[in-house]
Amino acid sequence: MRLSLQTDYSLRTLMYLASRPGRQTVANVAEFFQISLTHVGKVVNHLARLGYVRSIRGIGGGLELAKSPDDITIGEIVRAVEGNVHLLECLGIENVCVIQKHCKLRTVLNRAEQIQIDYLNSIRLTDVLPFGPPATRLVTNSRAKVPAKAKRGAASKQAKPRNGSVSK
Repeated sequence: MRLSLQTDYSLRTLMYLASRPGRQTVANVAEFFQISLTHVGKVVNHLARLGYVRSIRGIGGGLELAKSPDDITIGEIVRAVEGNVHLLECLGIENVCVIQKHCKLRTVLNRAEQIQIDYLNSIRLTDVLPFGPPATRLVTNSRAKVPAKAKRGAASKQAKPRNGSVSK
């Protein structure tokens, strides 16, 4: 899956709004990420239509999240902005190919898509904020298998007591 620039900017905008107190402006977001003010404006408009951002006009106005960052998953944003995220056309449409009914590649790619979607749905906006949970938490959410060698290495790196004494 390759995400569009609009999805990238949408995710960045939501992260920015979630990590800043108070209302922000399109100009704040564009300046912080050094991206086009016009592009950010279009992204914010789209996010507002989708119900993720609230845009308040007038004095004291600005942008704010319309939902709690705990209630927004990366997967739902990707789906909302990207729409069709299939690896191949045949995964979303029937009778596209003459071998579609018996194609094993289609089954493999469909499973790969599902794993990716499940993983992105398990990650909340708060998980990707600069001061969110450690990155190791994100890996455990994916149900990814950790190689035995990595597990042994982690177990051997237990914290040593600060006073120099040996723990029993």
